[in-house]
This record gives sequence, structure tokens and C-alpha cells, in this order.
Amino acid sequence: MSTENLYQKEALEKYLELTQSIETSMMLTNLGSKPVNGIPMTPKKINDDGTILYFSKSTSDHNKNLENDADTQLIFSDVKTKEFLSVYGTTTISQNPILIEQLYTNLDNNWFEDKDDPTITVLTFKPESAQFWDTKSNSIFTLAKLAYTAITGDETEIGATGNLNL
Repeated sequence: MSTENLYQKEALEKYLELTQSIETSMMLTNLGSKPVNGIPMTPKKINDDGTILYFSKSTSDHNKNLENDADTQLIFSDVKTKEFLSVYGTTTISQNPILIEQLYTNLDNNWFEDKDDPTITVLTFKPESAQFWDTKSNSIFTLAKLAYTAITGDETEIGATGNLNL
């Protein structure tokens, strides 16, 4: 696997490509203790600058964790495309009524009474650094490349990994 560290514009483009194509991430909070708190989250919106907006209940464990420490890790994983992204950043909590009005959909009724539910908060994640893994090929093709390497000893390219310096 080759290493491909990306900076500024290229890093942001790769980050946006991966965050927009992978529907759900694991949000990890309480990073300074064991165990960390993890919960699957689906973004409500991903802005062009890389910030990600989520809805969350004010009474949730991760909201309580974020009130004490804004440090957050997001893990994006798509096993079908073999694309993975780990992003570190900080998350702020608000109850911005304009954002809630803009982003609320009927699907959110599964977690909230309605858009006026007093427990709705908007989590705004701001990325600082990331690492990605991208094999750009399916599992069978990757296994064939690994078998070729095992037989011949010649290295084959099975994808890229690298840091995204945002």
C-alpha cells in the first residue's frame, strides 16, 4: 500500500469525497478515558469547509461528554468500497433554531417529537487532521494481488493510505 499524504486543497477534496460517500460514521467522545463513548451518527450536512453537522439529544451521553471535552474522533468505514477514514477534531453544541429548521426531516421523528423538540441540539464537528485508507479495488482483485505478491515476492499496489492535513 502506497503512502499518499495530502495537504490543504487536495486533503480537503479527499476528505469531502470520503465523508460524502460513506453514509454513517462512528462518533467517539470522552477520548481521554477508557472506554471511549462511541455511537453511530449520520450527518445532516457536510459543509464545503469540511465541518459536519449532526442532530443529537441534549440528554445523550455523547452530548454530556462533549460539554466536558470537545475532542472528537469520527470513524468512517465502507467495507464494500474498501474506503476508510479516521478524523480528529472538535465538536461544539448549539440549539440554533435556523439550522434545526433547515435540516429537520420526517426521518428525524424517529429520535425527536418534532422540530420544536426542546432536546434537539446541533453538533458541529470541525476537522483538524485525518488519515485515510483506500484500496480502490474490490476484495477479489485485492486478494489476487496479494496472492501474486505471495507467489512472486514482487510488491503490487493494493491502494493508498495517508494523512490529510486539513
